[in-house]
Amino acid sequence: MSSNESSMGSKLIGLGKTLAHAQYRIVTAAAAFQASGEWHPDAPTAAHWIADRLDVHLGTAREWIRIGLALEDLPLITEALERHEISYSKARTLTRLATGENEAELLALARGVPASRLACAMAEWSNRNEEPAARDARHRRDRTLSWWIQPDGMVAGFFRLPPMEAAGLTSAVTARVASGLHRGAVSAEHAPADGLRWPTLCQQRADALVELVTNGGLQVETEIVIHVRGDGCSLDDGTPITETAVERVAPRSLLRALIHDAEGRPINASRRRRHPDARQKKVVKERDRSCVDCGSSELLEYDHVPAFEESRQTVVEELELRCGPCHRRRHDDAA
Repeated sequence: MSSNESSMGSKLIGLGKTLAHAQYRIVTAAAAFQASGEWHPDAPTAAHWIADRLDVHLGTAREWIRIGLALEDLPLITEALERHEISYSKARTLTRLATGENEAELLALARGVPASRLACAMAEWSNRNEEPAARDARHRRDRTLSWWIQPDGMVAGFFRLPPMEAAGLTSAVTARVASGLHRGAVSAEHAPADGLRWPTLCQQRADALVELVTNGGLQVETEIVIHVRGDGCSLDDGTPITETAVERVAPRSLLRALIHDAEGRPINASRRRRHPDARQKKVVKERDRSCVDCGSSELLEYDHVPAFEESRQTVVEELELRCGPCHRRRHDDAA
C-alpha cells in the first residue's frame, strides 16, 4: 500500500469516527428536543420541526428521535456508542429489540458480528429467547407497507412483513420468475430504452410482482420449506420462525418440512431417477446453499456429477447446486 493510500485510509477512518460521534449527539439531542416541547406550536411534531429546519427527510428525523428515546433506557449501549465501541449502524439495529433486561446480552452479540450480519443474528437470538406468542404479536404490530416517488419519476416501496407472509409473497414472485425464464428476449421496442436485450433478475422480479397483483397470479401454487432443527424452525433462506406461526398457516398452505439430524445435516432423501425429486432438491439446496462454482444464489439448478448418462442414478451425493450460467459452462467445457 502506498503512503498516499495509507494517508487516505487514515483520513477516511478519522472522518468516520467524527461522523459516528455526530450521529450519537444528534439522536440524543433529537430525543431531548421532542421532550422539551419547544417545537410546539410551530410544527405538528418534533420530527416535522427537525425535518424542516435541518432540511432532511421526515423519516430520517423520526428515526433520530426513535433511536434517541430508546437509548435513554439502554445505558450500556449508549456508553458503547459514545465511546465508539460500536458503530451507529449497530446501535440503530440494537434499539429495535433491546430492553433494559436484554441489552447486555445483545450488546455482547453485536460486538462479535459485523454490522451487516447483526440483524440476522438478532433475529436468530429472538427466535431462541422470546416467547413465540410475544414475537408473533410484535411482528403483527410492526407490519407496514409504504411507497414514494423518486427523483427520476419511478416509485419506490418498502415493506415489513411477518416471516410466513413474506415467504408467501417471495415464493410466489420466485415461482413466477422461474416459469418465465425461457420466454425469450426483451421485445424490440423496449430494448433500446434500457440498453439490455435480456432482463436482469431484479427486472424479472419486478415484472412478476406486477403480474401477480394485476393479473390474478396470486393463485400460483408455491411451496414453502420449513427447516426443523433442534434449536428451532426457519424458512429456506434462514429466516427464523416460531412454531406458532407454522401452526397458524399450516392448514391453508403447502408446506414441506426438511428434518435435520443431531449434527444439523439435512436427512438424505435419495432415489434412483433422472431428475431429483422435491425432497432431494431441498437437501442439496440446504447443503450447498449457493452455486458451488461462483457462489451466486440466483437461478440455481441441480447438476449431476458425474453426469446422469454415466451413473444412471440420481442421488444426493452426486448432485451439486450451480447457477444456470455455471451449469451450462461446465457442460459446454465437458463437450
